[in-house]
Amino acid sequence: MEASPVEHGISFLPDCRPARRSAEEYFRDVLTLSSLADQAGLSHVKMTEHYLHPYGGYCPNPLTFLAAVAARTRRIRLMTGCLLPAFHHPVQLAAETAMVDALSGGRLDVGFARAYLPYEFETFGVRMDESRARYEATIKAVLRLWTEQGVSERTPFFSYQDATSLPRPVQPPHPPVWGAAVRSRQSFAWLGEQGFGLLVTPTLSSLAEMRDHIEVYREAFEDNHGSTGRSPRVAASLPLYVGATEVEAARTGDALLGEYLEVWAEATDSWRSTRSADYQGYTGMATAIRGLDVRALRESGGAVVGSVERVVDRVSEVRAELTADCFLWQVDFGGVTGQVAETSLRRFIDEVLPALAG
Repeated sequence: MEASPVEHGISFLPDCRPARRSAEEYFRDVLTLSSLADQAGLSHVKMTEHYLHPYGGYCPNPLTFLAAVAARTRRIRLMTGCLLPAFHHPVQLAAETAMVDALSGGRLDVGFARAYLPYEFETFGVRMDESRARYEATIKAVLRLWTEQGVSERTPFFSYQDATSLPRPVQPPHPPVWGAAVRSRQSFAWLGEQGFGLLVTPTLSSLAEMRDHIEVYREAFEDNHGSTGRSPRVAASLPLYVGATEVEAARTGDALLGEYLEVWAEATDSWRSTRSADYQGYTGMATAIRGLDVRALRESGGAVVGSVERVVDRVSEVRAELTADCFLWQVDFGGVTGQVAETSLRRFIDEVLPALAG
């Protein structure tokens, strides 16, 4: 059983091959899942930004999607997971996020990530070696635009004078801010220093390794914000499939995980010929992903797949290992159809959550 209350929400990262599943079908289904999550009292619905490839390419703008979710829901919080500041001007980000905050009645959480796919940087004409500096400068500029008037900035990446962003955020002083971190201890520490929430996806690292990185974040947060009464927050996203039985869960879930990993690996193939000082250790990513065995992934906690009983146990184990405050379950992986995803989510809501609550 879980040692303390933890929030549960849902996470989307489309990995649809257009020949198999259209964008219209995908968005119809994930909007249905979002409404179901809202009705069930889940905490968040999260959507990720990517371009040009079946890995995430169906959603170049999470804010557009979340505005549609806002119109269909009443309580659930809306999270960008994540926006990619490297490809946006801070005035654009500040204004568009505040607009969705207003449309949703103050339900937006804003997650940022550095971006990591070489073909996206190449297409936008952004140097990967300036990724971290651009990321940090843009987020700091957005925070100023949300909370100040007459803002002026002069950086190597953008410059403007006397800018007052409209609309203003509904949530004072601004929407909650989260940042994604994957491998770099520097990224985990920086997010803690800034007082942001932490978003993790422990698929390519062991739970023990991720736990150590999370501790870096928590220590940095406490060192810089411990006296304010604020607490660090960690949200973990993992693929989730709840089957009718162990046999059915393995049969369906393993096929979906296999497709999810293959689409992801294809997206990271561009790392084979790319080197960047800002992305140490990424060059062999495609090989590492293709080396993942779906059964081993289930056993390691990198994905949660199983019967109701098995999922209850695995969620409790992963929660204890990561000390996460929130799980944002990826329920759309592997190009899954809406009916299959909805059946799994309903089992999670109707059977897993009551068991976790004791």
